[in-house]
Amino acid sequence: MPDVTAVRTSVLPPYAAHLRVYEPLAAYPGPERARWQAYAARYGPDAVEAAQAVAPAVLAEQRGALAELLARTPRALPERESERAFVRVVDGVTYVCPWATRLRSWQAMEELAESLPAALLDTVLPPVVRAAAQADRERWRAAHPDDRPWILTNRWEVPVRWFLPFGTEDRCFLPAGPPDRPAALFYLTPMAQARRRVARGYRALRERVPSGALASGVEELGRWLEEFHPRSLVELDYGGLVHLLGTDLPDEDSVGEIEAGVAALRAGDGREAARMYETVTERWRRVHALRYAS
Repeated sequence: MPDVTAVRTSVLPPYAAHLRVYEPLAAYPGPERARWQAYAARYGPDAVEAAQAVAPAVLAEQRGALAELLARTPRALPERESERAFVRVVDGVTYVCPWATRLRSWQAMEELAESLPAALLDTVLPPVVRAAAQADRERWRAAHPDDRPWILTNRWEVPVRWFLPFGTEDRCFLPAGPPDRPAALFYLTPMAQARRRVARGYRALRERVPSGALASGVEELGRWLEEFHPRSLVELDYGGLVHLLGTDLPDEDSVGEIEAGVAALRAGDGREAARMYETVTERWRRVHALRYAS
């Protein structure tokens, strides 16, 4: 958990949701394990157990990225990999989710290249900058062939497939507190449970709607979860999207609705499954539309 007092601005967390995996310390190689253990110990059990601690940490990461961009010579990527992480302690076990900011920045750059027109992309990120970043990534990938991000991020909406690993009992809503403690809505579940739910949803989709894009997305999600330690924790964090849900936030139940939709699909009730799916997608369609509001 970073020192969120290091940089102070009025910037709110970005309108993005995050899917995170926290691995137990035992999952990390010896030297890395010792480093993360010391990192977590710096803050004490009361700090890392605080359920809302992740929200200011996300804000700190964003502020750090803005500082990089506003430097005299803007940097599209961090010069080195972050040594920070999100930390949770559950039932006396310490779990760590490394920020891996440099790795995620490479991925974000690739996504940006796919979404922007060429002329605009060249203005935002000149070709020479992109080429240098790509060369850096290739060198890094050769030295770290098995590394993968512990965090997936999606802007302006929560992808439907992200609701599958969770149940309504995993929900935690925390109202806003002091200025550095924005409202938080997240789900936290054991990896074994997350994998079972994703597998169950995938089987139902393959049997009932095998040609749908949702099934392939769920398959990809399942493969990502399989990359981590079986005793990990999986977290869905609504992040800055809580500011777009307004008065609906305390009662937002997309996880429960998708859970009901999968149950209906498995029972052969396609109409009810479609109704639940449409309820969720329509809600997030309205949120996504705010992207273009002035």
